[in-house]
Amino acid sequence: MTNQQNNTNQFSFSIEQDLIWGDMDAFNHINNTKYFRYFENVRIEYFQKVGINQFMAKEKVGPILGETSCRYLSPLTYPDRITIRTGVTILREKRFTMNYEILSKKQNKVVATGSGEVIFLDYKTGITCPIPLEITKQIKALEKQAGKVL
Repeated sequence: MTNQQNNTNQFSFSIEQDLIWGDMDAFNHINNTKYFRYFENVRIEYFQKVGINQFMAKEKVGPILGETSCRYLSPLTYPDRITIRTGVTILREKRFTMNYEILSKKQNKVVATGSGEVIFLDYKTGITCPIPLEITKQIKALEKQAGKVL
């Protein structure tokens, strides 16, 4: 990848996927809304890896997206294969921040960056709550593999 690539150690987890022709819009590039879907795809896979999805199914305590953003650096076009990377950069009692990066294989560079604020919620009461200790431990362990200490 080119020098536009962000510092790789901020990302502890990644997935790859092919672009879909039907996701292009009238301007002949991937529609801007799809980038948020790419962020969601990697976020949900990250949640699976650290046990959030399983904990949510059992305890009805889990994440809700409080805020998300995307900075578009270069348009994507079909066909292409992308790598979507993520990692937790800030871990607090009831929330954490995830950064994202989308890399285009065809363009050989970073085409978008973003972030998301994930808040923990008790879905039975509708009230925010602390991130369960077992989840916090899993997040810290995964991030430590990327050289980060949270």
